[in-house]
Amino acid sequence: MPAEHPRSAPAARPLSRSDFKTLSLSALGGALEFYDFIIFVFFAAVVGKLFFPAEMPDWLRQLQTFGIFAAGYLARPLGGIVMAHFGDLLGRKRMFSLSIFMMAVPTLCMGLLPTYAQIGVWAPLALLALRVVQGAAIGGEVPGAWVFVAEHVPERRIGFACSTLTAGLTAGILLGSLTASAINRAFSAEELAAWAWRVPFLLGGVFGLVSVYLRRWLHETPVFAELQLRQSLAEELPLKAVMRAHRPAVLLSMLLTWVLSAGIVVVILMTPTLLQTQHGFAPAEALEANGLAIVGLSLGCILAGLAADRFGAGPTFVVGGLALLASSAAFYAGIGEHRDLLLPLYGLAGLCVGTIGAIPMVMVKAFPAAVRFSGLSFSYNLAYAICGGLTPILVSLLLKWSPLGPAYYVGALCLLFVVTGAGLWRRDAAALAPAG
Repeated sequence: MPAEHPRSAPAARPLSRSDFKTLSLSALGGALEFYDFIIFVFFAAVVGKLFFPAEMPDWLRQLQTFGIFAAGYLARPLGGIVMAHFGDLLGRKRMFSLSIFMMAVPTLCMGLLPTYAQIGVWAPLALLALRVVQGAAIGGEVPGAWVFVAEHVPERRIGFACSTLTAGLTAGILLGSLTASAINRAFSAEELAAWAWRVPFLLGGVFGLVSVYLRRWLHETPVFAELQLRQSLAEELPLKAVMRAHRPAVLLSMLLTWVLSAGIVVVILMTPTLLQTQHGFAPAEALEANGLAIVGLSLGCILAGLAADRFGAGPTFVVGGLALLASSAAFYAGIGEHRDLLLPLYGLAGLCVGTIGAIPMVMVKAFPAAVRFSGLSFSYNLAYAICGGLTPILVSLLLKWSPLGPAYYVGALCLLFVVTGAGLWRRDAAALAPAG
């Protein structure tokens, strides 16, 4: 059972205007920060041509470009652990503001970088260094944002707060996709290679700096302020305390992160490419359907958070997991024969992926306040680095065995989600039962 957490206000109070301001600014900043993190992948082709030698084979250039993109994911655990350490000792707000600053500045610098033709090998090395800083920033932003909003709102609204923040993060993916589509339509290939590729990075950097300014108006969380007042901050390294006393919470959070990463990586990020390569859809069709799925995902996140607050995480996981199992199976199995149903089937699958919006609430509550940031950040970032890296490989191997490989992978994780939800449901029911 999670430990008791100090609160600065009664758990039954309604959301205040200050709470909504905190949620809005946090979600906006999260969306812009996630835009900065993923915009690179939408322009990987042109970036690869500009930042590597012209005589380099296309396959090697693509490999090295995506290697630089992947470096951001590899930097997530270390960045998240370091930022969480100081977040547990110095305050949530400081790290919350630092993470978006560490994302905005490298993004702005990417838009100003000289190319390989101008400075040679220093161009890809500088790009790699900036990408690593971005990875460290996102490693601190996501768990830090969940902790920040959860510690501001009443106990019974933590699900809504965390799911709203998660919806903001997913909206950042949509913003990146829409920006890339608009720029590719507005400029020719020659203009794109000459200068227009810089526009989305410069925009992201400027918007990120605006978010840094807006976050100045946020306040330290009441929970952390109370810990300081009571002098109840961690007396040892927060991560050491997590590994010594909270291993079940770490395991639970890593399993739930696996489910979360499967929904995002397979259904949202990989499927547009699979629609083109496996089913022959045009890129424009696949991206349009993907945009609808992301809208459904954002809406589903908020609905899942509301359901978790109202009915509990256990029932929400069970119902949502079964819904995702059914909708993803219908989508991957039916899209080959019923191409006209691409939009409704993909949109429904995206909506059901939104069940992951209830996951952060469980992870936040799994750790006591003194080590919450470190526990959540360590579990989430380590699991995402492993599972997020292995998922595309496993799905590709399953595709060689069956065209329904993605459905089997997502289905297996849905079953894990349902079993976990049933366990939480039973635990919570036992906790509420009268003693004796």
